[in-house]
Amino acid sequence: MSQVPAATRTLRVLRFLATQADPVPLDRIVRACDLPRSTAYHLLNTMIDEGFVVHLPDEHRYGLGVAAFEVGSGFTRQEPLARLARRPLAELVDRTGHGAHLAVLHGRDVLYVIEERAPGRPPLVTDVGVRLPAHLTASGRAVLAALPASQVRALYPDRDAFVDRHGNGPSSLSALRAVLSATRQRGHATEDGEVTPGLQSVAAAVLDHNAHPVAGVAVTFPSDAGDDVDAIATAVRQTAARLTRRVSGRAATGR
Repeated sequence: MSQVPAATRTLRVLRFLATQADPVPLDRIVRACDLPRSTAYHLLNTMIDEGFVVHLPDEHRYGLGVAAFEVGSGFTRQEPLARLARRPLAELVDRTGHGAHLAVLHGRDVLYVIEERAPGRPPLVTDVGVRLPAHLTASGRAVLAALPASQVRALYPDRDAFVDRHGNGPSSLSALRAVLSATRQRGHATEDGEVTPGLQSVAAAVLDHNAHPVAGVAVTFPSDAGDDVDAIATAVRQTAARLTRRVSGRAATGR
């Protein structure tokens, strides 16, 4: 029996919310977590204050907040992921002739944990440790497209969540959903000039054993370079699939 019942109940609620496809009403949390209604209400309010839960008042439902995603992505930022990805990214650079990087979701940003520069290419803004808005980057879009719709909605509850860099990119949840839908249909994410004018990127998600996205692999190259974008996208998808096999321990498609 736990000596810290409040902590046990809090973790029970978080674990339950993490398994749900959409935000859920209070009564469902009460039943699933076997909690008194008043206890569940107070726990949820505390978690809302700390950013681990968001309340959707119009729907009377609760879902995971940004802080929960930050904790979850913390695992993927550990050294094992970087060690697994470094050689495949170096080989991706050799194959495409352009810089490649690995990024993980950190709240509404992506955090770059590996950058492999192509010889003779100028440095990019995607240096290790840099954070950029996920909805504007190819890496971020690849990860967001693999998340449940409810988690994307929790990350982007209103227009204030959409940071603008150069006047391009989605500025509302409906616009982001259209971008993510196109990403899923295409099999990879793209961006062109939304992070840095004159540069474009393609990316694909790395998935864990639960098919949850843990990172995005991307290649960045000049918009006017005349490169075969389809060939680069294929190489990126194959690298992401290779890392998925390493991370999850099971086969993944190269799509």
